[in-house]
Amino acid sequence: MGPAAALTGLLLAVTTTACGSLDERRDDARAAAVRFEQALRAGRTAVLCAVLAPGTREEVEQSAEEPCDRAVEGERLPAGGTVRHMDVYGDQARAVLEHDTLFLAHFDAGWKVTAAGCEPRGEQPYQCEIKGR
Repeated sequence: MGPAAALTGLLLAVTTTACGSLDERRDDARAAAVRFEQALRAGRTAVLCAVLAPGTREEVEQSAEEPCDRAVEGERLPAGGTVRHMDVYGDQARAVLEHDTLFLAHFDAGWKVTAAGCEPRGEQPYQCEIKGR
């Protein structure tokens, strides 16, 4: 095998691995968004809180001055519906649902929701009901 063929094989292997990795990250982030949405619809606040990123969960608890599972009951989160689009950039993701937008980050424990109940505001940052620091 000549150097050109070896380089082509290496590039193909790297490209295939990178695509698979992006697909896996997108699928895993989508699964976390779906878990969050299912927990929201079912009123399963403990599961909802488990899908929140640590900083987001802490912010929710501090703002409400009560445990997360009780604090999220008072939040005005829309029923987001199904995931329509996923954007994944490294360890960050955005899930665009039918009636909501979620932001997620990848942690050692997997993908977690960093912000929910988010509405776009043109050129300004999203306005979110739940967000971390």
